[in-house]
Amino acid sequence: MIKSYPDDRLTIITTGSQGETMSALTRMASGEHKKVQITPNDLIIISANPIPGNENAVSKVIDDLMKIGAEVVYNALEDIHVSGHACQEEQKLMISLVKPKYFIPVHGEYRQLIAHSETAKKVGVNPENIFIMTNGRVLELNEYEAKLAGTVPVGRIMVDGLGVGDVGNIVLRDRQRLSQDGLIIIVLTMDSVTGTVVAGPDVLSRGFVYVRDSENLMEEIKKLLRAKISEFEEKHITDWSTIKSLLREELRDYIYKKTKRDPMILPIIMEV
Repeated sequence: MIKSYPDDRLTIITTGSQGETMSALTRMASGEHKKVQITPNDLIIISANPIPGNENAVSKVIDDLMKIGAEVVYNALEDIHVSGHACQEEQKLMISLVKPKYFIPVHGEYRQLIAHSETAKKVGVNPENIFIMTNGRVLELNEYEAKLAGTVPVGRIMVDGLGVGDVGNIVLRDRQRLSQDGLIIIVLTMDSVTGTVVAGPDVLSRGFVYVRDSENLMEEIKKLLRAKISEFEEKHITDWSTIKSLLREELRDYIYKKTKRDPMILPIIMEV
């Protein structure tokens, strides 16, 4: 029906105050809304403050609206914030009308749940029938009563490709480290009887430095490794896990001093 009215007779109340991707205002700003086209004749009032984390999305919507030529009034220009939450007196009215036997405050931080429960007590809700829940806590309801009934496991479940829950914090930490500082692989071949090195060390890197431009650094790394391996042979250290650990620590300290980077270091020892 809005097509039947001139622009100066229309006020549209719409979603999108936080720059949500599929909200009406965001689609209007990008010219993708099927019913409403923003024009230079329009005045847009965004009567909300950006929630922390949404600033970039809100700024983009404002910029897109201004590129069309519309006038935009937002929180930095005027004090126009309107709360989307009920005030305490409205909550009291709602609870008084509904007269709940059991009351479960929801939405907000724990301190806000407490405040909401205090409001319920003021209008006659039995404190024993108020349940403040946390993630994983189970409230069992039936036709006779409501009661707490233990807990269930909760937390983040990582979905990666076809795998659900098989990617944990350690895997994510390794991926982040690989993306930031890269990978260095040390390859050694050792005699299974004497424990002496018969080939290597060879050093491979991915995502750390461009090898052709850092040949001197790579040679210094190899020289350091050879010296360390000679030290192992003199001390008759043949335990693979010990050798890997010591090589990793020595190389990590050296690389950080030289480059201020902390790549993942993987020593690989082959036996002949």
